[in-house]
Amino acid sequence: MKLLKLTLAIFILLCLLDMPYSYYQLVRFSAFVCFSFLAYQANTKENKTEAFIYLALALLFQPFFKIALGRTIWNVVDVIVGIWLVLSVLFKPKDKSIE
Repeated sequence: MKLLKLTLAIFILLCLLDMPYSYYQLVRFSAFVCFSFLAYQANTKENKTEAFIYLALALLFQPFFKIALGRTIWNVVDVIVGIWLVLSVLFKPKDKSIE
């Protein structure tokens, strides 16, 4: 879980750079899959708040229907989500059952 979150944070923060459009599509698909998985994991642990946040992020990053927020707003979203993912790894109590 930690590696998944950190990798996803790096992918999302790399979106701040000028990348080819295909990279952003890859990130959107990867983020959708990862956030969906994290939502499922949080739901199985009965952490409804975390599951809702991950589900909302999965819907925001989903690759099927483009959400046009503009580059500036997407950059802000990317920074917030990237930092939140890193902080969730650093300050989350250890749960041995899923590692």
